[in-house]
Amino acid sequence: MSKPLPPAEAALREAALDYHRHPARGKIAVTPTKPLVNQRDLSLAYSPGVAYPCLDIQADPTKAYDYTSRGNLVAVVTNGTAVLGLGDIGPLAGKPVMEGKGCLFKKFAGVDVFDIELAERDPDKLVEIIAALEPTVGGINLEDIKAPECFYIEQELSKRMNIPVFHDDQHGTAIISSAALINALELVGKKIENVKLAVSGAGAAATACVDVMIGLGLKRENVFMCDSKGLIHTGRTSLDPSKARFAQETDCRTLAHAVENADVFLGCSAPGVLTAEMVKTMADKPVILALANPEPEIRPELAKAVRPDCIIATGRSDYPNQVNNVLCFPYIFRGALDCGATRITQEMKLACVREIASLAKAELSAEVSAAYQGKEMHFGPDYLIPTPFDVRLILRIAPAVARAAELSGVATRPIQDYDAYRESLTRFVYQTGMFMRPVFATAKAHPQRVAFAEGEDERVLHAAQFAIDDGLAKPILIGRPAVIQARITRNDLRLQPGVNVEICNPEDDPRFRQYWETYHKLMGRHGITPETAKASVRRSNTLIAALMVHLGDADAMLCGLVGKFDNHLAHIRGVLGLQDQEHDFATVNAVVMGQNTLFIADTYITDDPSAEQLATIALRTAEEVQRFGLPPKVAFLSHSNFGSSTRPSALKMRRAHEIFTRIAPHIECDGEMHGDSALSETIRRRTLLDSTLSGSANVLICPNLDAANILFNVLKTTDGHGTTIGPILLGCAAPAHVLTPSSTVRRVVNMMALAAANAFARARR
Repeated sequence: MSKPLPPAEAALREAALDYHRHPARGKIAVTPTKPLVNQRDLSLAYSPGVAYPCLDIQADPTKAYDYTSRGNLVAVVTNGTAVLGLGDIGPLAGKPVMEGKGCLFKKFAGVDVFDIELAERDPDKLVEIIAALEPTVGGINLEDIKAPECFYIEQELSKRMNIPVFHDDQHGTAIISSAALINALELVGKKIENVKLAVSGAGAAATACVDVMIGLGLKRENVFMCDSKGLIHTGRTSLDPSKARFAQETDCRTLAHAVENADVFLGCSAPGVLTAEMVKTMADKPVILALANPEPEIRPELAKAVRPDCIIATGRSDYPNQVNNVLCFPYIFRGALDCGATRITQEMKLACVREIASLAKAELSAEVSAAYQGKEMHFGPDYLIPTPFDVRLILRIAPAVARAAELSGVATRPIQDYDAYRESLTRFVYQTGMFMRPVFATAKAHPQRVAFAEGEDERVLHAAQFAIDDGLAKPILIGRPAVIQARITRNDLRLQPGVNVEICNPEDDPRFRQYWETYHKLMGRHGITPETAKASVRRSNTLIAALMVHLGDADAMLCGLVGKFDNHLAHIRGVLGLQDQEHDFATVNAVVMGQNTLFIADTYITDDPSAEQLATIALRTAEEVQRFGLPPKVAFLSHSNFGSSTRPSALKMRRAHEIFTRIAPHIECDGEMHGDSALSETIRRRTLLDSTLSGSANVLICPNLDAANILFNVLKTTDGHGTTIGPILLGCAAPAHVLTPSSTVRRVVNMMALAAANAFARARR
């Protein structure tokens, strides 16, 4: 009878099993990337059309990267002989791990995976089987194969195959632990070439770790490696070649002897082998890398109890400094695949180490702050390496790996423009990245002064740092200087008030008199007395931002992260006013989805717009769409489909379409129509052969606010995965936008760029 699990572990077990069962069995699936909805699609995807790329690839094998998924496909291969800390459980039992690996590849780097579990233990047969996969995939990730066979398999495959082969248990662990080591040594003031390293374990991971550390400057003669039989020394016979190269000529025989006066301990072995007594004997300020998983060689609390001066990393997520291979393998393959690397070189691994180590010292990103709310994470003894959710990993590691591959002479398709390559990688980080490129380009070329009403908000501070680093805008933060400075410090940002960022203190600004007098002049005939004007300016940062734009102290403004939308809009209405007095404000929100981006209006302002208002809203929305470098295609949505209903709302949408065709004859449009008709030309032509709209609409004009807001929120949650841009304020006399309290840092950045680009465009008129 098995021993009952503790309640916490029992709950985790049930949650994990449920996670793997529902809503679909397993964690990965294959999805087509091309439409298959009619006979023509079928003729292109399969016979007879598929013959043409086949013949082209036969004539030129490199065409496979153009016509197939091979250049973005990795095989995760195992025989199940060393699965996690579970041991030799077989290939079938190891399949959940391989599927998980596939999820991580896709999630963090956009790399597709076939997981391949092989019922074969003979190393030579494994080599033959895996080598035969070369036409299928662009890289091989060996996983959970026991030592020493894994060394032989990787070496033989690297010789035979012309694609990258990477044994993650070895090299992934080696890269991450080496990054942790060089940062830890920096903190304790020791040089890697002078330290003594004691190693517990002589398997794949341990030897690979030591090899990378030697590549960073560690001296081989300072490495004291132990296996299950004790210290590896020259007096031992029948040593495996992978161990023999670390044999020391010494009288030491045990791990306890090896650890004595050691500066660094590296554990890739078994739970509890490093005792507190051993830790006591280590050198001053010892670095402990206890990587056995799930239970380390020593728990951090035990090590720190006897040596408070130690720095410790483990493989566990419930302690600081988790050595997690996900920091490495997705991105090293991303870079290797993109440059057509034929193998993974030592230079590529070291480039990865240096980028990971460097990123830990950078200011904390907004995404990491959001993922680890409440945790203080700054470079130091408890933060040696970045977290897995630092989205900047791919932007740093993949280009560094690609460049190292090129310098190593293994890149068959070298990256031609690294700036453009880094920009392209943002598609794996921010779903809006590629879509926003035209707006970002305009903003960068002509940086404008953007005032942030919520200048104390940490989302704004992160966005301001992004703006400065990328040259998107010149931020103006409205808020209390002491509060802003404290939050800059807390987030390790590099904002320097008065140097690279302007601060407007609402409690003490020399322009206060000018601002309240201006406000009184604008609103004096709307019941605003001088005293009320003073109080209003003191009380409302949004009002200050609007006055700054009105008086030319700023070029654009953002507000709305705190408080009600309508309250912010009222201040903008009173100070900045309308672009055209005949038409009111409106808003449009963009939802970025897998295949397209939809602009939906009016989502926030006009309850029940008239046909004339809808036509104007459509025109202004179309103008915004053009700002993103897209041709607008407008659909006027209704419950009616081209005259199928004569209800008032249907007639209104029909009338709006008629007005729009008169005022904007150059823009494709149609309506009134159903939502599916708007998005599918095939469906649309079943009803109307002469539709004036081609392809799929990207501007959806809804009959009222409820419909627009509901549609927008449903789409962003279901198909858009919460990736949105907006609300974009239409009709304002100056560049201003009212955001919502749910806005992310990325949305603030996007809207800042849009406001800046709009400000530049208006200045040119």
